[in-house]
Amino acid sequence: MRIVLVRHGRPDVHYPQKIKANEMYKLIESYNAAGLNETEAPPDEIIPVVKSCNFVVCSDLRRSLDSARALGLQPDLVDPLFRESGLPYPNLPFFKLSPFVWSIILRILWFWGYSTNSESHRQAKNRAASAAQKLIKLAKRNGSVVLIGHGFLNRFISKELRLQGWQGPRYSGKKFWSLGIYEFHI
Repeated sequence: MRIVLVRHGRPDVHYPQKIKANEMYKLIESYNAAGLNETEAPPDEIIPVVKSCNFVVCSDLRRSLDSARALGLQPDLVDPLFRESGLPYPNLPFFKLSPFVWSIILRILWFWGYSTNSESHRQAKNRAASAAQKLIKLAKRNGSVVLIGHGFLNRFISKELRLQGWQGPRYSGKKFWSLGIYEFHI
């Protein structure tokens, strides 16, 4: 059996220079609604890998669905279970920083337990465990499955797969269009 985890392509998002922490929700909404940056095609080497899979899974976010289309795939299953782990943000208008800096600060705080306006780290890991179980069932039924997913959730899923005896890389990759192949031999 085989499960392939692919991170979506680069979203077409324009970032403001600096924003207040409580304005991060606008950026998160924009990122979640964004399609793909049309100037970056998927790498040629991943296309045969994903096309060899018998079942295609996507999250319900546009960047995931557009990435499947860019790869020449039609999703068999679209499910919010496979959405990216939410980024928390405060409701207070703290000073302005670049969105990139805010994202790093807020993600670190999220790992330490801060989850205002998002799911917690624990909830995301639990959801990833459920997502891994769903992918395993689909792989058992179809032989192979590809998930066009997201960076952090794919990372949590890959850890869960390895805990359950699947062979593959420690992480499926954090770059856009990166992939990890996980196999289970009976």
